[in-house]
Amino acid sequence: GDIVAYDTDLVGAYGMMIDISRTWVCGDKAPTAHQRELFDMADEMVKTNAELLTPGRSFRELTFDSVMPAREQYRHYSVKFHGVGQCDEYPDIYHPWAWDEWGFDDELEVGMVLTSESYIGSRDGGEGVKLEDQYLVTEAGPELLTDFPVSLTL
Repeated sequence: GDIVAYDTDLVGAYGMMIDISRTWVCGDKAPTAHQRELFDMADEMVKTNAELLTPGRSFRELTFDSVMPAREQYRHYSVKFHGVGQCDEYPDIYHPWAWDEWGFDDELEVGMVLTSESYIGSRDGGEGVKLEDQYLVTEAGPELLTDFPVSLTL
C-alpha cells in the first residue's frame, strides 16, 4: 500500500535523453483516497500544462498561465517545465513566486523538447506523487514523446 516514485533520465541514440517520472502503489492493495487525490492532481497538472507547449508561447506565459495546486497547501517540484536534449537543458520554467529571481522571458519554438512535470505532496508531510512526461513542440501543438503508461497501479 506504500507508494514509490521515480524520476529517471534515459540516454539513447546520439546521446539524446528522455526524462520521465512515475509513481505507483506497491503490492496488491488498492490506492487510498488520499493517494488517488494526489495522483489525480499531479496527472491533471502535467496534462493541462502540456497543452500550453505551443510555438510562440512566452516563458512568462508558461510560468503564470500554467496550473498548480495552492502553494500553501501542497509541496511542489522546483520547475513546472524544463528543456531536454543531451541533458536537462534550457529552458527552465519556474513557479510564479520565483519569476523575479529566476525567470527569463523568451518563447517556445517548433522543434523544442520540454517536459511537463509535477510533484504534489501534502505540505504537512507524508506521501507525494511525482509525474513527468516529455513533449515535442510542433506547429500542430504538443506531441507526447513518452509512451510509458501513467497509472497509480501496475
